[in-house]
Amino acid sequence: MAILVGFFSGLAVRLGMLAASLGAAATLLARILPSLSAGKGRLIAVLTTPENQRRVFTILRALSPNLVLSRRLVTAYDSTGTALVTRFSDVVEVLDRDADFAVVYEPKMREITAGSNFFLGMQDSAEYTRDVSNMRLAVRRSDVDGIVIPLAAEAATALVSACSEQIDVPQQLTLRVPAALLSGYFGTGGPSEAAMIAWTTVMFWYLFIDLAGDAALRERALSAAAACRDYLDTAISQRKASPTEGDDVLNRCLRMQDAGLPGMDDLGIRNNLIGLLIGLVPTLSEACVQALDQLLDRPAALAGAQAAAQANDDAMLAAYVFEALRFAPINPIIYRRATRDTVIARNTLRQRRVPQGTMVLAANLSAMFDPLAIAAPQAFRTNRPWSAYMLWGYGMHGCFGAHINRAVIPQILKPLLKQPGLRRLGPIDRAGTPFPVHFTVSLG
Repeated sequence: MAILVGFFSGLAVRLGMLAASLGAAATLLARILPSLSAGKGRLIAVLTTPENQRRVFTILRALSPNLVLSRRLVTAYDSTGTALVTRFSDVVEVLDRDADFAVVYEPKMREITAGSNFFLGMQDSAEYTRDVSNMRLAVRRSDVDGIVIPLAAEAATALVSACSEQIDVPQQLTLRVPAALLSGYFGTGGPSEAAMIAWTTVMFWYLFIDLAGDAALRERALSAAAACRDYLDTAISQRKASPTEGDDVLNRCLRMQDAGLPGMDDLGIRNNLIGLLIGLVPTLSEACVQALDQLLDRPAALAGAQAAAQANDDAMLAAYVFEALRFAPINPIIYRRATRDTVIARNTLRQRRVPQGTMVLAANLSAMFDPLAIAAPQAFRTNRPWSAYMLWGYGMHGCFGAHINRAVIPQILKPLLKQPGLRRLGPIDRAGTPFPVHFTVSLG
């Protein structure tokens, strides 16, 4: 009996996927047709909204869950073709099989550091283990409650309090709190807050978002990288010449250097720091803005999040924030390159051969909406297990700062969500970049 129930239950889910794909196709067509006469730029803008990305993935999950093309869609890296993976289990498989599907960031990482790789660009190796282990000792999980949350909460509260009737969320809050963490927690606040925001943003854009190989962007990113390297080299030298007693990340790295830990010479410290700083500011800001935008689209969810913020129920507030972010994560896909001819989803009807050199786009946004893995994925629910979320990668190269992200994002939004009458005064303005540059909301 249990087998029959399971069979018919699975069949119902799959039939539902087919029906949902037809609905998504009809809605998508209605969205696309008016934009066809407006040019390629408008069409791309329509297709890359989170809502329409979810519709595209709804169609692919039902009709072609593992799509393998001979065409190169990613031109920033050498490849022989493109594969798009959309089911939860297959996305996990790709991100788990590091030997078969490798990260490709190494060449750009070496440009950013002017020579050395950073562990996000490394395959599983002794060097990778050494560098990750060293930085886990410097950026400790135990810091979250005692240091990181208080710093973020204090900065966010002060920034929101300084605004009266409205706030430009990225410019006046979500970029500035991470910048405060660079100073107060990492000990690397930069020559200025503005410089650190600008440097880290353009370097992140070049490293992780530029899939077309934009020459002008590369020039800007390498200029920022050179300036950031000079700053960090000077900061390390000055801190060694004039030691302080502060318990920040830079001082911890220097104490590890004094203890003779391999990989913690000045160059190693600088390269590890530059990699971590790049991943902090733009990602935290974008996640906050996109989660807030999704909450503003859902009055009931917004009311729930605001009630949790007012009650200082941080666990419930986080549940609302991350469920909102599920609908618009900062990275809808995670890309890898096949190191050899291989197969994904082996022994299933969706099994596909992936040739060596193929760029594999593992769609984590799609995975979080796969009804075969996620209960009622289209519903907004605050009681999902954390395993339902794939917000910052997965496996060996999941985000190093995931525990910081999980703690800080709700704290940045908390004082804002405490404001009555919260409403958007316009859409997110990315100002020609992949990041939210302006997003103004009313505070009353």
